[in-house]
Amino acid sequence: MSKGQKKNIVGAKNKRAKRKIGQLSTPPLHVESIDAANNEPALNVETANSFTVLRKKQASAAEHRALGCVATVDDWTQLSDEELLDVRMCDLQLKIESTPLEGMIQKLYRELAANNFRLKPHCWLSDEWFAPDGIPGIAIPFYLAHPRLIRLERQQMLDVEGGTKAWCMKILRHEAGHAMDTAFGLHRRKRYREVFGRYSDPYPEFYRPKPRSKNFVQHLEPWYAQSHPAEDFAETFAVWLTPGKRWRKDYAGWKARKKLEYVDELMREIAGTPPKLKSRRKIDPVSRMKKTLRAHYLDRHQRYNINYTTSFDDDLARLFLPADSGAPKRASTYLQRHRNEICETISNWTGEYRYNINQVLREMIDRCRILNLRVQNADEQLRQDTLVMVTVHTMNYLYRGNHQVAL
Repeated sequence: MSKGQKKNIVGAKNKRAKRKIGQLSTPPLHVESIDAANNEPALNVETANSFTVLRKKQASAAEHRALGCVATVDDWTQLSDEELLDVRMCDLQLKIESTPLEGMIQKLYRELAANNFRLKPHCWLSDEWFAPDGIPGIAIPFYLAHPRLIRLERQQMLDVEGGTKAWCMKILRHEAGHAMDTAFGLHRRKRYREVFGRYSDPYPEFYRPKPRSKNFVQHLEPWYAQSHPAEDFAETFAVWLTPGKRWRKDYAGWKARKKLEYVDELMREIAGTPPKLKSRRKIDPVSRMKKTLRAHYLDRHQRYNINYTTSFDDDLARLFLPADSGAPKRASTYLQRHRNEICETISNWTGEYRYNINQVLREMIDRCRILNLRVQNADEQLRQDTLVMVTVHTMNYLYRGNHQVAL
């Protein structure tokens, strides 16, 4: 998810960056959202459980296709969501040029050039974020190439990975770390293995992050550097590359600073040298994907198990009202609006990192969206109860050690 997920040169997908939908990092969608016309702020779109909706529509859609009623693609931007789902991905005829993605890729190139790197990772559109093994390039999910597809992605998946400029740049820097590793064979170095671990270690189905650990940088969520040595390097590189990032100060007293210092030393060594691997091959470009958007999202829903439950579903149901209550406000909107206040208050009282509190709160927001929980009156009592609930679950999340993140 993303991020460090790689594919080998024959196109088989390794399970890197696979996370349940409720565990997706969710920056505020109104901040520099790249799906907005003329770069204006875009509103967060609340949706029903799209997996359930999709299931209900499968039978009628199958009948529709059996009759030979294939969606036209002359102007797919005008199709309804249901009609758009029957369009093949290759028929979207997408490109990076003349989209906000082009500007962000150029920004990445400028950041690399500022450090005297001679590598410009080539980018192409595919079905998700990944950096292929053996190819120093970056695949970008197709939906980021058009506002209409971003809206469909949010409707289907409740979130848009890389859907803001800041978020997209974070992922691009992370993937550039993988590209640098591949282009220069950095993981073959003995010192690399001593600092980050073995690149060849298999990727786990799940990883159990340690939120209070200072052995890893904090860049992509949830504590993504802890998932695998290759991701640890890519995350460390991304923090090092980010303009204006004061990593020496931010990570003072952290063991992660030693990793940053090693990356700093390593990057100075390879600056100005040509990459050893220069392949421009593209794995699984969207232009060759003949599956429909419907098939694509059905696969993603099944993979991410969108109907899973969490340990705090019962408490959310007690705190907020059910979908059929008639209450006018969405609980997810309430939590999103007060997120900064909640994080700051709990952090001040507990001394816990805002980063960790925010991670728990974001999962709660996603669960409220999926369950379509409602709010009748946003009074002081609700505020206090919310603070107590988030505090309790943050402490449980961090100290019981039973939380795990799916890759």
